[in-house]
Amino acid sequence: MPNNYSYKSSGANSQGNHYCARDYGSSASNSNSYHYSNSNGSYYYSNPNGSSYYNNGSGYSSYTPPSGGSQGSSNSGRK
Repeated sequence: MPNNYSYKSSGANSQGNHYCARDYGSSASNSNSYHYSNSNGSYYYSNPNGSSYYNNGSGYSSYTPPSGGSQGSSNSGRK
């Protein structure tokens, strides 16, 4: 995964939801990657290698590999 990036934008809204977008340049599979996190505990990452990860903050998570192939998911439930 590339280490060099420049910030495109970031911020938070009045509900406490945060986002950050980065530009990793043309050498990255996904040059315009971003992540967000919400006040309800959920978050999502769109990574520069083309993978993505989502967690709903309540025990469910999902990962998509860079190739876009089969997803992995987990639903452990929060106790």
